[in-house]
Amino acid sequence: MSLTLANNVGALNAQQNLNRSTTSLNKSLERLSSGLKINRGADGPAGLVVSEKQRAQIAGLKQAIQNSEKATSMVQTAEGALNEINSLLVKVRGLALDSANAGVNDSDTLAANQAEISNALSSIDRIASNTQFGTKKLLDGTAGLNATSTNSFVTNLNASSSTTVGNFAISNIDQNAQKGQVDTSLVTNIGGTTVVDNDSNLSGDETLTFNGTVQVNLTSGMTNTQVRDTLNAVSNETGVEASLKASTGEVVLSTKNFGENFTVQSDVAATVADSSGIGTTLVDSNSAPSGTSLVSKQGQNLVVDLTGPGGSVLNNVVASGNVIQGSSGAFDGLSFTVAGDAADGAQTSDVSGATIGVADGTLAFQIGANAGQTASLSIDKSSSDALGVNVANNQFSSLAQIDITSATGAQDALAVIDSAIDEVSNQRGTLGAFQGNTLESTANNLRATLENTVNAESIIRDTDFAEEITNFTKQQVMVQAGTTVLSNASQTSQLVLSLLG
Repeated sequence: MSLTLANNVGALNAQQNLNRSTTSLNKSLERLSSGLKINRGADGPAGLVVSEKQRAQIAGLKQAIQNSEKATSMVQTAEGALNEINSLLVKVRGLALDSANAGVNDSDTLAANQAEISNALSSIDRIASNTQFGTKKLLDGTAGLNATSTNSFVTNLNASSSTTVGNFAISNIDQNAQKGQVDTSLVTNIGGTTVVDNDSNLSGDETLTFNGTVQVNLTSGMTNTQVRDTLNAVSNETGVEASLKASTGEVVLSTKNFGENFTVQSDVAATVADSSGIGTTLVDSNSAPSGTSLVSKQGQNLVVDLTGPGGSVLNNVVASGNVIQGSSGAFDGLSFTVAGDAADGAQTSDVSGATIGVADGTLAFQIGANAGQTASLSIDKSSSDALGVNVANNQFSSLAQIDITSATGAQDALAVIDSAIDEVSNQRGTLGAFQGNTLESTANNLRATLENTVNAESIIRDTDFAEEITNFTKQQVMVQAGTTVLSNASQTSQLVLSLLG
């Protein structure tokens, strides 16, 4: 072995090995102190790429679980409000049943029941309007498909989850809806006493009997306006309303509702059977001149043509009275009412050309860790004007209109209330299914996925302390040994001095 003074190759070799041991020891210390075996890209490029993607998934899964839990809270808020509406409807149904017991009820009892029902309906409307989660309203129709119209005579608009979003047009009115009425333009008197023409005063006393039970006394000298007001004061009991023709000032007697199922049957001598099944019989108290009688006129249904989004067409849609209910294609679930004409309330207004817009306010929930992993929920409007809509052969077009101050009204109200209870119960069932089968099941699955993803990321990136402590001890010994060796290697140059001496 050669001895040199200018270059101590042994010391340089010892120093290099010591540097390597020191670097390994520092990395081991970093892994032990950070808990991660990959702290930078150089520690494991492939592992870093995979683990960072998994970290993004972990953060997404945690947020998705929170989103599902918040969505559950929102659904429970809506379902709780619907539960209270359901309780009110059950109470209203009991009051309607009480009023239907006509044999024992007087007018004061019926009025008291109606007042309580009106209060309950106001509470339902208040719940529907005020129920919200944060600032988002849940039961006013904005959390589902909601419909609006450019024409004020198109009212009570509703859309369901089956309705296509977009603009609908009433392209043509094939037939206006009519109320059942007494055509007073064809007669000049009732039982010889002027009542329904446009004379300024009633020429004699008159008693009109409706349905064989309700009597209305008209006194001599009454104007047509007074006759109208007197008849309308008992319209809830008679089922007939009075109005004045705009063109002549004549008093017109008509049913409250539109449609072919409603008519006013009349006779000046005896009760006439009501052939329609729903209607009012009018009997005059005075004897009739030969060949004279009130001429009854049956109501008729509205018939329209509709145009929907994308040019879809639905012709000859026959309404239930003046209530249109779509049942197929783009129109499925769309319903609306056409109000009476301003000049002649016995027929519907001409609303041809009116546009109905259906907007989508469906609630969307991000319940997955990735884009597009969403679930949607539509909550129908739950106010009284949106419940019990379009019950067949019924004088009330919605829950908001029910009137139980007569036995007939109470019977019709029961059908509307039962329909409203079904709608609220079905909505609650939909919310419950969404909560249990979508939100809670998804959250449970997300928790299992989160556990497994965290475990996979841990295998790639976390420090195995048992292994790393062993490595740390090894590197610590190597550094200590390398330091001692380097110190000894530095002493070899001293051997040259012994040769020189």
